[in-house]
Amino acid sequence: MTDYQSLGYDKIFVTLDGTEMQQKVLGRATIVAANNNAELYIGHVIDSTALEAAGTYPGELIAALEKSFRESIAVDVAKARSEDAIKKVEVIVKAGRIRETLKEEMIDVIHPDLIICGARGLSSIKYALLGSISTYLTRNAKCDTLVIK
Repeated sequence: MTDYQSLGYDKIFVTLDGTEMQQKVLGRATIVAANNNAELYIGHVIDSTALEAAGTYPGELIAALEKSFRESIAVDVAKARSEDAIKKVEVIVKAGRIRETLKEEMIDVIHPDLIICGARGLSSIKYALLGSISTYLTRNAKCDTLVIK
């Protein structure tokens, strides 16, 4: 028989897309992490496909985008870090192709037992070409996936 404590989550990975919905997604992830006395990993991928297509990959642009993202979540990260029930809070920002970078450089490294993401994020054009990141995660992740709407 499984006891109640073993049903919780130890490592929670939340992927943020830089849209206005990310605050809601991170807020929910913080609550879930605190309720489970878990580690919280916050991931963001700076989409490099447009830069690759242009044939340029300026380091200063990537650094500026990363700085802007970190500033956009600074208050929420501080709130998560102030929660005694959350064991660890780590922010990870990488540049690359969203799906591959999420999977290979974040999820496969962290091995979370829960992934939290938002339902929307891609423009309708990118969605038609790439599909939904949340759909990709729910179909391909080896752990539970919670999609926030």
